[in-house]
Amino acid sequence: MEEERTDVLETHPSDTTREVREVRDPAPRVTEVRNTRTAPRQDMDQVEMTAYDPYEGRRLAAYRLTQLIYWVFGLIEGLIAIRLILKALGANQTAGFAEFIYGITGPLVAPFYNLFSNPAYGNSVLELSSIVALVVYALVAWLLGKLVWILVGETRSAVRTHSTTMDTRL
Repeated sequence: MEEERTDVLETHPSDTTREVREVRDPAPRVTEVRNTRTAPRQDMDQVEMTAYDPYEGRRLAAYRLTQLIYWVFGLIEGLIAIRLILKALGANQTAGFAEFIYGITGPLVAPFYNLFSNPAYGNSVLELSSIVALVVYALVAWLLGKLVWILVGETRSAVRTHSTTMDTRL
């Protein structure tokens, strides 16, 4: 859980009438502008302004969904890469680990079988269908990530401001 923190964003050494602070807490980002002059201005005593970005949550959701897509496809790519290495090194297909990897990745590589002939040397096989699958799944992951960002991600930035003016003079 984040702690509440206040940072001074803007002060002018020659002008002590204005100070801009950013308050960070688990709630949305809030920027406060306060009059720091010791003597009150002629027309008002205190001014408070609060600004926040209403699209911040939507951007965060789009970012997390995009990262989930990249993680899932990264896992698929990693398993296919292990399959490619096992085939290239001529691993024993009846060994437990190789059997597990081939069983998981078989359906993932199946659409690309017999697309090219696989060159072999002894027990080693350069499975070109696995290489094509790696390229295709990387492209699909990138396209899905961009599509999610276009549909869900909010790229515009807006600041809504609420200000309060208090006049305590009689």
